[in-house]
Amino acid sequence: MGDLILLRHGETEWSLAGKHTGRTDLPLTPRGEAAAMALAPLLSRRRFAAVFSSPAQRAATTAVLAGLDDAQPQPDLWEWDYGGYEGLTTPEIRQTRPGWYLWRDGVIPGDAGHPGETIEQVAHRVGRMLARVVPLLADGDVVLVAHGHVLRTLTACYLRLPPPCGRLFRLDTGTISTLGTERDEPVIVSWNVPPCP
Repeated sequence: MGDLILLRHGETEWSLAGKHTGRTDLPLTPRGEAAAMALAPLLSRRRFAAVFSSPAQRAATTAVLAGLDDAQPQPDLWEWDYGGYEGLTTPEIRQTRPGWYLWRDGVIPGDAGHPGETIEQVAHRVGRMLARVVPLLADGDVVLVAHGHVLRTLTACYLRLPPPCGRLFRLDTGTISTLGTERDEPVIVSWNVPPCP
């Protein structure tokens, strides 16, 4: 069995500022590009059965810069749709909603391009993705290049935890994480590993 390798895209201006970035399609910063390129040595020693990426340019660019030119775009890997909180930081949201916490309180609807999603809807999407990729692990490693909250939700689902338990897995930009098995049970092999300097 191969491992499920998760790459969070490199830094963007909004991730650097702590802004919720769901469907807004932003490029990587120069530092984000450098971090994505630095992931390549960590990946070069492995054989991949498949590589999938969020359609967002920040994820697709990360895949290419990390040496994963054959990444297939998958809409189920889009980031959580933050609805009316798109582009806002947590302190800005808490000005009108004191104590707000994404994993507990969710989002409010936004405009037509940002209708918002519940954690259950995000979990449903990543569940479809897991159903697709887990059988491919029989042929080797599978890589998913995507976003912080969607990959954290996917990890909770992979580990058979309730989706809100994704809150337990901090995931920085430009990092690599590995999910695998031990005695046929799902486990975290490595988590939030930064690229080589």
